Amino acid sequence: MKVKPAFYLITFILILSIQMMGQKIDTIYHINGNVMTGDFKKLNYGVVTWKMDGMGTISMEEPKINTIKSSKQFEVKMKNGLIYFGSFDTSGFDRKVNVVIANGKELINIDEIVEVYPIKRNFWMRTSGNFSLGLNYTKGSNLATISFAGNINYRKRKSSFDLSWDDYNTIQSDTIRTTKADGNFGWERQLRNKWSLGTMVGLSQNSELGTKLRLDFTVVGLYDFIYNKWNRFYGAAGVSVQRETPYDDSGITNDIVGLVAIAWKVYKYTTPKIWVDADITFIPYFTTANRYRTNLNLNPKVGIFSNDLKIGFKIYYTYDNKPPSVNASSNDWGINLEITYSFH
Repeated sequence: MKVKPAFYLITFILILSIQMMGQKIDTIYHINGNVMTGDFKKLNYGVVTWKMDGMGTISMEEPKINTIKSSKQFEVKMKNGLIYFGSFDTSGFDRKVNVVIANGKELINIDEIVEVYPIKRNFWMRTSGNFSLGLNYTKGSNLATISFAGNINYRKRKSSFDLSWDDYNTIQSDTIRTTKADGNFGWERQLRNKWSLGTMVGLSQNSELGTKLRLDFTVVGLYDFIYNKWNRFYGAAGVSVQRETPYDDSGITNDIVGLVAIAWKVYKYTTPKIWVDADITFIPYFTTANRYRTNLNLNPKVGIFSNDLKIGFKIYYTYDNKPPSVNASSNDWGINLEITYSFH
């Protein structure tokens, strides 16, 4: 009876050791001949996130990879829109890798890969995101503000769920009031030939434009015009149902609107590492005559020490030719200096 606790402890340590060893079974073959063993976290925008014993999490540019070997299962998205589900095996050819799928192998060029994500059962390992904190100046308040923004993404096979928020708070005489806030929860499904389908539920507030609360449900189709190791340029179009509450007593309105958007995400992996996210959205109203809105966002960032920590600016401009409150302004803009931390 006395040996049972020791037996259980040894068994637990062995299982834990096997699990920890199993997390470091991926191998990257560098173009200079070096062989690195570790844990393949992900690949996007031309950069591999890689965890090694003793060095922690590091980043490696895609052009420095000669081939890859891993028995784990991955979702691999190509520049032409094709998606593979399988493991990696060496190819014997420079800058090429075999994707081992259910019915054989596919030899692919590493330069043609735009995304790689491990297919894991663990909820936390399927989740990634970022948090931003910064200082801001807006036309509407003419005062300094504190902002808090973030994004959490959960991936499954060919689909993902995304939660994002952006909140600007004005500080004046020890009081805090929200001048602009946005929150969205969306789902996106990857289809064939660079197409995706998405739905989104959102809420927003903007005191400068007279919007106390706007609720919307949106359905969009997305198409990748360009998607490679350093940038993604895509468009979206869809329709949205909205319910808008103004600050004054002009009454709640319900509308059906259209949506046309263009977005561009750029990443430069040479030092200094730079990220630029930009998008513009045009929203015409179908049920309110001659009304439309335009939103513009620009977010350049520079890496600090690693890809996980960044500093940059977040700039927004919003225009509404017929704001819901009679005395509201038709436009609002802001510039925010922010520090961003990314995980996974």
